[in-house]
Amino acid sequence: MSPSDKKEGVIGDNSSAVRGRAGRRPSTSAVALERAAFDLFDERGFEETTVEDIAAAVGVSKRTFFRYFSSKNDVVWGNFTEQLQAMRALFGRCPPEQSIRDAVRSVVVDFNRIDAAQVPWHRKRMQLILKVPALQAHSTLRYQEWSTVVSEFVADRLGVDARDLVPQVAGHCALGVAVAGYEHWLDHPGEQLTEVLDRALRSWASGFAGPAA
Repeated sequence: MSPSDKKEGVIGDNSSAVRGRAGRRPSTSAVALERAAFDLFDERGFEETTVEDIAAAVGVSKRTFFRYFSSKNDVVWGNFTEQLQAMRALFGRCPPEQSIRDAVRSVVVDFNRIDAAQVPWHRKRMQLILKVPALQAHSTLRYQEWSTVVSEFVADRLGVDARDLVPQVAGHCALGVAVAGYEHWLDHPGEQLTEVLDRALRSWASGFAGPAA
C-alpha cells in the first residue's frame, strides 16, 4: 500500500477523513482496489465477495470502483490490456534473424519476469485465474487475446494472415505451454517462473525429444 493511500484515509475507517474534506470524493487507485479484492478473495472466497465489498474495503463507492474495472472478474486480471501492449513491443524488438521458435520463447519468458516483491501477488492472481471455476469463461476471452498476440507475430514473420492455420496453431500452442508452465509453478513454489516457462517452451520446440523434455 502506498503512503499516499494511507494519507488520504482510503484504507479502513475513513469517514472522518471524508467529512474533513467537504465536497471532495474519496480517492483510490486500481492497485488499492486490486489488493483489497485479493485480501477479500482469500478471506471469503471469490464468488462470495461482491463489488460493494471491494469498494467498501477501500472506502469508496461502487461507482468509483467501475471507473477502474468493468467487473469483479477484471480485477483479477489487473492491467492485462496494457501488459499485452508490452508483449507486442517485445515481439517488435526481436531481430529478424531470430527464429520464430526462439522469438516466441524469449518473449514469453521476458514477459513473465516479475519483481521478487510482486511474486506473492502474482501467485494469488494465477491461483484465481487457473483454479476458480467462476472465472473460466472470462479467462477464455483473455487467453484468446494473449494467443492472438503470438499469432500476429508469427503471421507477420510468415507473411500470411493472422487467422491462417499456422499462426493460429502457434498462438494456441504457446498459450497451452504457458498455462502448463504456470500450473507447474503454482504446484512447485520453490521454482522460478521464468525458468519453468523457458524449460517448457524448449521442450515444446524440440518436439519433446531434447534434454529440456
